[in-house]
Amino acid sequence: MNRMGMMTGNTEVGIQRRYLHDEVADRLRELIRSGQLKPHQHINELELCARFGISRTPMREAIKILATEGLLELLPNRGAHVTSVSQDELDEIMEVIAGIEATAGDLACRNASEGEIDAIAAMTDEMLATFDRRDEAGFFAINWRIHEAIVRAAHNSRLTALYATFTVRIQHMRYSAGRTSTQWQRAADEHRRMVALLRARDCETLCRLMRDHARASKPVILATYGDEHERG
Repeated sequence: MNRMGMMTGNTEVGIQRRYLHDEVADRLRELIRSGQLKPHQHINELELCARFGISRTPMREAIKILATEGLLELLPNRGAHVTSVSQDELDEIMEVIAGIEATAGDLACRNASEGEIDAIAAMTDEMLATFDRRDEAGFFAINWRIHEAIVRAAHNSRLTALYATFTVRIQHMRYSAGRTSTQWQRAADEHRRMVALLRARDCETLCRLMRDHARASKPVILATYGDEHERG
Protein backbone atom coordinates (compact mmCIF):
# COMPACT_ATOMS: atom_id res chain seq x y z
CA MET A 1 0.00 0.00 0.00
CA ASN A 2 1.41 3.42 -0.88
CA ARG A 3 1.30 6.55 1.24
CA MET A 4 -2.02 7.58 -0.31
CA GLY A 5 -3.62 4.40 1.00
CA MET A 6 -3.97 2.75 -2.41
CA MET A 7 -3.14 -0.88 -3.09
CA THR A 8 -0.04 -1.49 -5.19
CA GLY A 9 1.54 -4.52 -6.83
CA ASN A 10 -0.52 -7.19 -8.57
CA THR A 11 -3.51 -7.02 -6.26
CA GLU A 12 -6.59 -5.57 -7.93
CA VAL A 13 -9.52 -4.10 -6.08
CA GLY A 14 -12.84 -4.68 -7.79
CA ILE A 15 -15.36 -1.86 -7.51
CA GLN A 16 -18.94 -2.87 -8.01
CA ARG A 17 -21.60 -0.26 -8.50
CA ARG A 18 -25.13 -0.87 -9.70
CA TYR A 19 -26.76 2.06 -11.42
CA LEU A 20 -30.42 2.84 -10.90
CA HIS A 21 -31.25 2.51 -14.58
CA ASP A 22 -29.88 -1.06 -14.56
CA GLU A 23 -32.26 -1.95 -11.73
CA VAL A 24 -35.15 -0.30 -13.57
CA ALA A 25 -34.22 -2.28 -16.71
CA ASP A 26 -34.41 -5.49 -14.65
CA ARG A 27 -37.86 -4.51 -13.40
CA LEU A 28 -39.08 -3.79 -16.91
CA ARG A 29 -37.71 -7.10 -18.20
CA GLU A 30 -39.64 -8.93 -15.48
CA LEU A 31 -42.85 -7.07 -16.38
CA ILE A 32 -42.41 -8.17 -20.00
CA ARG A 33 -41.40 -11.70 -19.00
CA SER A 34 -44.45 -12.11 -16.75
CA GLY A 35 -46.84 -10.62 -19.28
CA GLN A 36 -47.76 -7.57 -17.22
CA LEU A 37 -46.44 -5.60 -20.20
CA LYS A 38 -47.76 -7.24 -23.35
CA PRO A 39 -46.67 -7.13 -27.01
CA HIS A 40 -47.73 -3.87 -28.72
CA GLN A 41 -48.44 -2.23 -25.32
CA HIS A 42 -47.34 1.39 -24.99
CA ILE A 43 -44.86 2.16 -22.21
CA ASN A 44 -46.45 4.76 -19.92
CA GLU A 45 -43.33 6.39 -18.49
CA LEU A 46 -45.15 8.59 -15.96
CA GLU A 47 -47.17 5.68 -14.60
CA LEU A 48 -44.12 3.43 -14.28
CA CYS A 49 -42.04 6.19 -12.69
CA ALA A 50 -44.72 6.66 -10.06
CA ARG A 51 -44.94 2.90 -9.54
CA PHE A 52 -41.17 2.55 -9.07
CA GLY A 53 -40.74 5.84 -7.20
CA ILE A 54 -38.13 7.21 -9.62
CA SER A 55 -37.58 10.17 -11.93
CA ARG A 56 -37.91 9.94 -15.71
CA THR A 57 -34.15 9.98 -16.35
CA PRO A 58 -33.39 6.40 -15.15
CA MET A 59 -36.64 5.22 -16.75
CA ARG A 60 -35.59 6.60 -20.14
CA GLU A 61 -32.12 5.09 -19.79
CA ALA A 62 -33.69 1.71 -18.95
CA ILE A 63 -35.98 1.97 -21.97
CA LYS A 64 -32.95 2.56 -24.20
CA ILE A 65 -31.29 -0.55 -22.78
CA LEU A 66 -34.34 -2.71 -23.50
CA ALA A 67 -34.63 -1.21 -26.97
CA THR A 68 -31.08 -2.37 -27.78
CA GLU A 69 -32.09 -5.85 -26.55
CA GLY A 70 -35.11 -5.92 -28.85
CA LEU A 71 -37.64 -6.00 -26.02
CA LEU A 72 -38.93 -2.49 -26.67
CA GLU A 73 -39.32 -0.48 -29.85
CA LEU A 74 -38.69 3.28 -29.80
CA LEU A 75 -41.29 5.27 -31.74
CA PRO A 76 -40.49 8.78 -33.06
CA ASN A 77 -42.18 11.33 -30.79
CA ARG A 78 -44.39 8.59 -29.33
CA GLY A 79 -42.23 6.94 -26.69
CA ALA A 80 -41.87 3.18 -26.82
CA HIS A 81 -43.92 0.01 -26.90
CA VAL A 82 -43.30 -3.66 -26.23
CA THR A 83 -42.20 -5.39 -29.39
CA SER A 84 -44.25 -8.08 -31.07
CA VAL A 85 -42.67 -10.94 -32.98
CA SER A 86 -42.57 -11.71 -36.70
CA GLN A 87 -42.57 -15.13 -38.31
CA ASP A 88 -38.86 -14.89 -39.13
CA GLU A 89 -37.92 -13.69 -35.62
CA LEU A 90 -40.02 -16.39 -34.01
CA ASP A 91 -38.45 -19.09 -36.15
CA GLU A 92 -34.96 -17.95 -35.17
CA ILE A 93 -35.68 -17.50 -31.47
CA MET A 94 -37.57 -20.75 -31.06
CA GLU A 95 -34.90 -22.74 -32.89
CA VAL A 96 -32.34 -21.45 -30.39
CA ILE A 97 -34.65 -22.21 -27.46
CA ALA A 98 -35.42 -25.66 -28.89
CA GLY A 99 -31.70 -26.35 -29.09
CA ILE A 100 -31.08 -25.15 -25.54
CA GLU A 101 -33.97 -27.19 -24.11
CA ALA A 102 -32.92 -30.28 -26.06
CA THR A 103 -29.39 -29.95 -24.67
CA ALA A 104 -30.80 -29.34 -21.20
CA GLY A 105 -32.88 -32.50 -21.44
CA ASP A 106 -29.83 -34.50 -22.46
CA LEU A 107 -27.70 -33.08 -19.64
CA ALA A 108 -30.48 -33.39 -17.05
CA CYS A 109 -30.75 -37.10 -17.84
CA ARG A 110 -27.04 -37.39 -17.08
CA ASN A 111 -26.66 -34.94 -14.20
CA ALA A 112 -29.96 -34.49 -12.35
CA SER A 113 -30.24 -35.94 -8.88
CA GLU A 114 -33.13 -38.22 -7.99
CA GLY A 115 -34.40 -35.43 -5.77
CA GLU A 116 -34.47 -33.00 -8.68
CA ILE A 117 -36.33 -35.50 -10.83
CA ASP A 118 -38.80 -36.10 -8.01
CA ALA A 119 -39.40 -32.34 -7.79
CA ILE A 120 -40.00 -32.11 -11.54
CA ALA A 121 -42.37 -35.09 -11.32
CA ALA A 122 -44.28 -33.44 -8.46
CA MET A 123 -44.66 -30.21 -10.45
CA THR A 124 -45.84 -32.26 -13.42
CA ASP A 125 -48.49 -33.97 -11.30
CA GLU A 126 -49.61 -30.55 -10.09
CA MET A 127 -49.75 -29.30 -13.68
CA LEU A 128 -51.73 -32.31 -14.85
CA ALA A 129 -54.24 -31.71 -12.07
CA THR A 130 -54.84 -28.24 -13.51
CA PHE A 131 -55.31 -29.86 -16.90
CA ASP A 132 -57.97 -32.21 -15.50
CA ARG A 133 -59.92 -29.27 -14.10
CA ARG A 134 -59.35 -27.22 -17.27
CA ASP A 135 -57.41 -24.48 -15.49
CA GLU A 136 -55.39 -23.33 -18.50
CA ALA A 137 -53.77 -20.35 -16.74
CA GLY A 138 -52.62 -22.59 -13.88
CA PHE A 139 -51.41 -25.25 -16.31
CA PHE A 140 -49.10 -22.93 -18.20
CA ALA A 141 -47.83 -21.15 -15.09
CA ILE A 142 -46.55 -24.48 -13.77
CA ASN A 143 -45.41 -25.52 -17.26
CA TRP A 144 -43.05 -22.53 -17.23
CA ARG A 145 -41.57 -23.62 -13.88
CA ILE A 146 -41.04 -27.18 -15.12
CA HIS A 147 -39.04 -26.07 -18.14
CA GLU A 148 -36.85 -23.86 -15.96
CA ALA A 149 -36.37 -26.75 -13.51
CA ILE A 150 -35.19 -29.07 -16.30
CA VAL A 151 -32.70 -26.46 -17.48
CA ARG A 152 -31.39 -26.03 -13.92
CA ALA A 153 -31.16 -29.81 -13.53
CA ALA A 154 -28.69 -29.85 -16.42
CA HIS A 155 -26.17 -28.29 -14.00
CA ASN A 156 -24.60 -26.08 -16.63
CA SER A 157 -24.46 -22.43 -15.58
CA ARG A 158 -23.68 -21.14 -19.07
CA LEU A 159 -26.65 -22.99 -20.53
CA THR A 160 -28.89 -21.57 -17.80
CA ALA A 161 -27.69 -18.02 -18.50
CA LEU A 162 -28.15 -18.43 -22.24
CA TYR A 163 -31.67 -19.77 -21.69
CA ALA A 164 -32.61 -16.75 -19.58
CA THR A 165 -31.32 -14.41 -22.29
CA PHE A 166 -33.32 -15.97 -25.09
CA THR A 167 -36.56 -16.65 -23.22
CA VAL A 168 -37.12 -13.22 -21.68
CA ARG A 169 -38.80 -11.82 -24.78
CA ILE A 170 -41.21 -14.66 -25.50
CA GLN A 171 -41.61 -16.36 -22.12
CA HIS A 172 -45.07 -14.96 -21.50
CA MET A 173 -46.08 -15.44 -25.14
CA ARG A 174 -45.09 -19.08 -25.04
CA TYR A 175 -46.96 -19.93 -21.86
CA SER A 176 -50.07 -17.81 -22.21
CA ALA A 177 -51.01 -18.06 -25.88
CA GLY A 178 -54.34 -19.72 -26.43
CA ARG A 179 -54.24 -23.35 -27.52
CA THR A 180 -56.76 -25.65 -29.10
CA SER A 181 -57.88 -28.63 -27.03
CA THR A 182 -55.69 -30.86 -29.21
CA GLN A 183 -52.60 -28.68 -28.64
CA TRP A 184 -53.29 -28.54 -24.91
CA GLN A 185 -53.68 -32.33 -24.73
CA ARG A 186 -50.43 -32.78 -26.63
CA ALA A 187 -48.57 -30.54 -24.18
CA ALA A 188 -49.89 -32.55 -21.22
CA ASP A 189 -48.99 -35.88 -22.83
CA GLU A 190 -45.48 -34.70 -23.68
CA HIS A 191 -44.85 -33.57 -20.12
CA ARG A 192 -45.85 -37.01 -18.84
CA ARG A 193 -43.28 -38.49 -21.21
CA MET A 194 -40.60 -36.04 -20.09
CA VAL A 195 -40.81 -37.31 -16.52
CA ALA A 196 -40.74 -40.95 -17.63
CA LEU A 197 -37.70 -40.32 -19.84
CA LEU A 198 -35.89 -38.44 -17.07
CA ARG A 199 -36.46 -41.34 -14.68
CA ALA A 200 -35.24 -43.79 -17.32
CA ARG A 201 -32.20 -41.57 -18.03
CA ASP A 202 -33.08 -41.87 -21.73
CA CYS A 203 -30.99 -38.91 -22.90
CA GLU A 204 -31.44 -39.32 -26.64
CA THR A 205 -35.22 -39.63 -26.61
CA LEU A 206 -35.73 -36.80 -24.12
CA CYS A 207 -33.43 -34.55 -26.16
CA ARG A 208 -35.55 -35.18 -29.26
CA LEU A 209 -38.83 -34.70 -27.38
CA MET A 210 -37.72 -31.40 -25.83
CA ARG A 211 -36.77 -30.04 -29.25
CA ASP A 212 -40.09 -31.05 -30.84
CA HIS A 213 -42.02 -29.73 -27.82
CA ALA A 214 -40.46 -26.28 -28.15
CA ARG A 215 -41.00 -26.13 -31.90
CA ALA A 216 -44.69 -26.92 -31.44
CA SER A 217 -45.11 -23.56 -29.68
CA LYS A 218 -44.32 -21.51 -32.77
CA PRO A 219 -47.71 -21.47 -34.54
CA VAL A 220 -49.49 -20.91 -31.22
CA ILE A 221 -47.36 -17.88 -30.33
CA LEU A 222 -47.61 -16.37 -33.79
CA ALA A 223 -51.39 -16.70 -33.90
CA THR A 224 -51.80 -14.80 -30.63
CA TYR A 225 -48.89 -12.37 -30.49
CA GLY A 226 -47.40 -12.09 -33.96
CA ASP A 227 -47.10 -8.86 -35.93
CA GLU A 228 -50.38 -7.69 -37.41
CA HIS A 229 -48.79 -7.95 -40.85
CA GLU A 230 -47.82 -11.57 -40.23
CA ARG A 231 -51.31 -12.41 -38.98
CA GLY A 232 -52.92 -10.76 -41.99
